[in-house]
Amino acid sequence: MRDAENSKMSPARDKPLTARASFLPEVSLPSNLPPEPVAIADMANMFGVTHRTLHFYEEKGIISSRRAGLMRIYSHQDVRRMAVINFFREIGIPVATIQDIMQKLADATCQEDADTIFQDLLNARKLELAEEVSTVRRQIQQISDILTDDNAQTLAERPFDDASVELTVQERRCLELMAEGYAPVRLARTLEVTPEELQKLEACVMDKVSASNRFQAVAKAYMMGVISQDKAQTRSDRNA
Repeated sequence: MRDAENSKMSPARDKPLTARASFLPEVSLPSNLPPEPVAIADMANMFGVTHRTLHFYEEKGIISSRRAGLMRIYSHQDVRRMAVINFFREIGIPVATIQDIMQKLADATCQEDADTIFQDLLNARKLELAEEVSTVRRQIQQISDILTDDNAQTLAERPFDDASVELTVQERRCLELMAEGYAPVRLARTLEVTPEELQKLEACVMDKVSASNRFQAVAKAYMMGVISQDKAQTRSDRNA
């Protein structure tokens, strides 16, 4: 009888994650969502990924597609799944862990269970990031303790007049979101600008803080006091 029960249960368990009914957490969807079916080019553009990345996610079983001739196409439910996956990637969760999370979501029996899984994940990731920040601060302090030469002082040890860097409201907002780890696609969507306009905006910000890339811009702005540590932490808490 147990074997018979197992044989009845196995088809549901063996069904691919993307083919099983699953409850998904609420995350922001692209504002430019096209009608179904969604072409692979549109899917890639919405999330700022390559076709190869989408193929890779399909190989891992966390999204799926159908065929229209030789072209891959997606449903709006696939877009929702991709939005969840993209959110996980933006907060630094590896693909292997995302597979496990999507498995748990697929096994959820109701939306409340899925939301609980999502909240538990966010709380765990928030603690991990807090530990990483603490480690980086300690390492910076250790380096500062060694760099006693006046000519080798770090930017964090130098006085800084915030007025010397004049940022517009949008530029400051851009810098703060960059500090929170927003990927370019999400950043453009949040600021309601095109990718081309975002590139110009970031270039202007980097020029004003004398940085050669977005990561250096964030580091310099943080150390120089352009970005308020308390404000950045408040935003991170609100997002989590």
